[in-house]
Amino acid sequence: MAIKVGDTAPNFTLPSQNGSPVSLTDFRGKPVVLYFYPKDDTPGCTVESCAFRDQYEVFKSAGAEVIGISGDSPESHQKFATKYQLPFTLLSDKGNKVRKQYGATAAFGLFPGRVTYVIDKDGVVQYVFDSMFNFKGHVEEALKTLQGLVSS
Repeated sequence: MAIKVGDTAPNFTLPSQNGSPVSLTDFRGKPVVLYFYPKDDTPGCTVESCAFRDQYEVFKSAGAEVIGISGDSPESHQKFATKYQLPFTLLSDKGNKVRKQYGATAAFGLFPGRVTYVIDKDGVVQYVFDSMFNFKGHVEEALKTLQGLVSS
């Protein structure tokens, strides 16, 4: 069952690009933009990740953390992050267990889905954006939602 607005975001612990374990609860008390993407260093995923990179300071100034998740290995994430100077955490979801837990499953039955969740400081999902091809829309919609959280 897919996670939706109003649900408490399920906790998880996954290895980051440097191999250290990261849990969602590590960020409790601040908003989190959690985006699931299909694969490192592919055209759409690169556009999406670089759009998050380009707006990262805006996310940080809103008090939020950005976290990307795919089924790629920590080593693949490290290469991807280095190649494109991604300043945020990438997590390795081997076997796509967390992806399934969130319901960010296959698009068209072929590719892992591209879904972004905006989670508030209390761990409650405030927005879900699911679009396989609107790569930059994930960033734009997450920023709009965060600005609403900050002003309220």
